[in-house]
Amino acid sequence: MPSTTPPTERLQDEELLVIRESARLMGKSLEPAPVIREMLHLISEFLGLNRGRVVLRQPGSTEFAIRYAYGLTQQEIERGVYQPGDGVTGRVLQSGETAIVQDIDADPHYLARAIERDRLPNETVSFIALPLRSEGEVLGLLGVHRIRGRTRALADDLRILEIIATLITQVLKLNDRVAEQTARLENENRELKWVLERAAPQQASLGIVGESPALRHALRQIEQVSATDVTVLLLGESGTGKELFARALHLSSPRRDLPFVKVNCGAIPENLFESELFGYEKGAFTGASTARAGYFEQAHGGTLFLDEIGDLPLAMQVKLLRVLQEKSLQRVGSRRETPIDVRIVAATNLDLQQQVAAGRFRLDLYYRLNIIPIRLPALRERREDVRPLVRHQLNLISQSYQRNVGLTPEAMERLADYSWPGNIRQLRNVLERLVLLAEGATISAHEVERVIQSEAVGAPVASAAPHLPPPSSVRPYLPAQSHDRQQIEQALAQTHGNKSRAAQMLGLTLRQLNYRIKRLEMG
Repeated sequence: MPSTTPPTERLQDEELLVIRESARLMGKSLEPAPVIREMLHLISEFLGLNRGRVVLRQPGSTEFAIRYAYGLTQQEIERGVYQPGDGVTGRVLQSGETAIVQDIDADPHYLARAIERDRLPNETVSFIALPLRSEGEVLGLLGVHRIRGRTRALADDLRILEIIATLITQVLKLNDRVAEQTARLENENRELKWVLERAAPQQASLGIVGESPALRHALRQIEQVSATDVTVLLLGESGTGKELFARALHLSSPRRDLPFVKVNCGAIPENLFESELFGYEKGAFTGASTARAGYFEQAHGGTLFLDEIGDLPLAMQVKLLRVLQEKSLQRVGSRRETPIDVRIVAATNLDLQQQVAAGRFRLDLYYRLNIIPIRLPALRERREDVRPLVRHQLNLISQSYQRNVGLTPEAMERLADYSWPGNIRQLRNVLERLVLLAEGATISAHEVERVIQSEAVGAPVASAAPHLPPPSSVRPYLPAQSHDRQQIEQALAQTHGNKSRAAQMLGLTLRQLNYRIKRLEMG
């Protein structure tokens, strides 16, 4: 008879699925009811932690009651009212300590107030209750039933429940903050309004151009969270404009008049990370002739944009997590704690969950950063925006180089038909090259074709499915996790050792490529 014990890998997959879907729900909606209920559904469906309920304080009362639940009837929800110290639930609310009841039939403190015993399975049933804590205050609790005779370890269930409890707390805190500031935002003249029908000129001034549904959705999310200090994680392929969105978020926030500091985590040598981020004191190391404030202190009161956060070394991830949790730092060579007040916006083109699974990114830092994930669409997902983007970028480039260059209709069609694997960054590079190499006042379709073909290094352009190049073509702008020795050697070989061209193919700057070559000891 085959074993019924699930393989460890499968359990890990289920946990990651629950975490990924929970994070997706948080990015999709700021309404707590559907988000929390679906989280409870996920842990019931995939992990067997059933009849989940979230108990919160009743407004204007000392009582707590079940606010959100999955697997409970409306009558059961209404019966779930508790005073602090009242039964197992009340003791968790009072003490702020997790409670594990191994057998609800053997524990006199278990009240069975909400769900009657005959509604539960006729076997040993456990009950787990975890407090929802924020800044030392117990907001409520997350409670679930668990069949004790399961192959899945209790420690695994506790780990995932702690994560879900943290995410639920973040949902509740964010909802409270948004509600508190709504009235003030309605009357505050200094707030930038990111409703696209009114803000198109402002978007264009930031380089955010377009009217596609995918772009509108990302901008609406920026608008929703701009007035809060919640951490935002910008996700998307290389070249999708993460820095522009980070600046837009900063400029539409109450911190707009204070510093916006960008840190490219992929361009800092590993041995300099700590001193660059946190600063150093005079004499902290050889060459430190004066004290220097790090990026965190430079951004005090404003916004710190951590670009390419997936490239942060593991050792620095631990120190960054501590700073984010404690809201203070120590300069290199100092024992004094310096308080900091910054709004964190991080960005990556990596799948951080895959990085976590591979051991290259800390799970606890991922949860700290992934409070509000906002996915930026690739240019191939917003094709209707290519033409206005071309016009906008062409105008900026012409002004920059004091040229007056236009496009023929056929040239515009050719640009609109291309798949742009390097997204907006590649589009600007191509237009800049066309403007600088233009022999007349008008760029022809032939000139566009020639430049696009050089971009693809022989790959066909404008096929019926332009976003699916054949296996033999070179994939430009590869994500950073693919920048291994073989990929870099292949790019250098196909560009005959031209590092600038190889970096462009890989979606990197020349400085980033040189850093990876040095890190891989490629000479």
